[in-house]
Amino acid sequence: MSIPKALTIAGSDSGGGAGIQADLKTFAAFGVYGCSVITAITAQNTRQVISVEPVSPEMVRNQIEAVLGDIRPEVVKTGMLSNTAIIRAVASSLKERSRIPLVLDPVMVSKSGNSLLESDAVATLKDFLFPLADLITPNIPEAEALTGKTLTTDGDLEKAARLLHTMGSRAVLIKGGHRPQLQAEAGAEYSEVVDLLYDGQEFHTIRGPWVNTPHTHGTGCTLSAAIAAGLAQGLELYTAILNARTYLTKALAVGFAIGEGTGPVHHFHHFWPARP
Repeated sequence: MSIPKALTIAGSDSGGGAGIQADLKTFAAFGVYGCSVITAITAQNTRQVISVEPVSPEMVRNQIEAVLGDIRPEVVKTGMLSNTAIIRAVASSLKERSRIPLVLDPVMVSKSGNSLLESDAVATLKDFLFPLADLITPNIPEAEALTGKTLTTDGDLEKAARLLHTMGSRAVLIKGGHRPQLQAEAGAEYSEVVDLLYDGQEFHTIRGPWVNTPHTHGTGCTLSAAIAAGLAQGLELYTAILNARTYLTKALAVGFAIGEGTGPVHHFHHFWPARP
């Protein structure tokens, strides 16, 4: 029996809720064999990122070569890439191989507000990795940083998606999870999350319930990893996104408190219930 395989290239979260740890948990939940390339080591917990130490570009490249040269995953996803040198190493390694689908999560800032991508690396990310990506998955603040635009209306999001698409990715998914949170903080009721997918020809709105929970650590990593898992299993992109959204909604609904801050989503909600 052929086992679907996926590779995550991202940072390590010592708290276990995001980054490499979230990706591997998500792959496992989908029945996909997960491989990993660690780009940075973070000392963090549910309350804060204490410190970040990038891995050398040479070591990042060696990890990629080791996995691609033997295990040969069906899909690659990237998360935290930290700096320009690492982005260039990742792009160089992926370009040298036969075409592998790439899901790119442009991780820039942690939930606690810490920068996870050096400011001068944003242009490198767009120039070197966006053209290799089958899908990029920015949230609204990341889309604003990437486009230099303030995004408040549906029309703003469509313009941003078009602009991001011109940077080379085959498809763009702008995640709408920040809008309900802002509405709630303003005292308004908001019952759904609306993501916007643009494939270069048409827009698709993907709607789902907004889960009002404090346990949201790792949501972006988990969604992009779930999409990658679906692609590794041979699903079309739109179907993979729908399945990933359903999975994440359930993982949020039964998220649980670990530590004293923002707890993680429950990656294995299909297999064991969260306990209070």
